[in-house]
Amino acid sequence: MEMKFCQSCGMPLTSNEVCGTNADGSLSADYCTYCYQNGKFTQDYTMDEMIEHCAQFVEEFNKDSEQKVTKEEAIAMMKQEFPKLKRWQN
Repeated sequence: MEMKFCQSCGMPLTSNEVCGTNADGSLSADYCTYCYQNGKFTQDYTMDEMIEHCAQFVEEFNKDSEQKVTKEEAIAMMKQEFPKLKRWQN
């Protein structure tokens, strides 16, 4: 099965517990609970603000990853990948 990622922050959607909710209470197939609840985004961020927000969690990401990255490397990767996510496409 293909891994799904939040189309706002890039977090892996590994279980129903991390999936956001649509306005009707159903689980969102596109967004995590940190970004999307009750059919609305939880933060009114620009893409750059979201990248800065996510960069705070690099150490947490590194705990579960074989490939460790610095905050600067993570920001560079997010600047490449976030424009491909549904929320940030024009």
